[in-house]
Amino acid sequence: MTNPNSELIVELKDKINRLIQQYQSLKSEVQLLEDEKGRLTDQLEDASREYHNLEQRFNNLKITKDLVVGSSEAGETKKRIGQIVREIDKCIALLNR
Repeated sequence: MTNPNSELIVELKDKINRLIQQYQSLKSEVQLLEDEKGRLTDQLEDASREYHNLEQRFNNLKITKDLVVGSSEAGETKKRIGQIVREIDKCIALLNR
């Protein structure tokens, strides 16, 4: 007859080995997910920058169109120019810090 303690030790070793394998598997999965998160974060930042650039270009085109065509909405154009000037002032203030 085998010693009950030795059977218990064997079972415990098996469980520990399974837990170690699960840990290694989960650890590699976490690393893959962190890598993917980093790539997605970079893509999001790129898309955000591109959106901001396109929005700026669109606003500039609207102002240019108003100035070239001589829009009857001169007040609106002045507001947009004022907004751009304020944005430039903010940028200058940030650069001076």
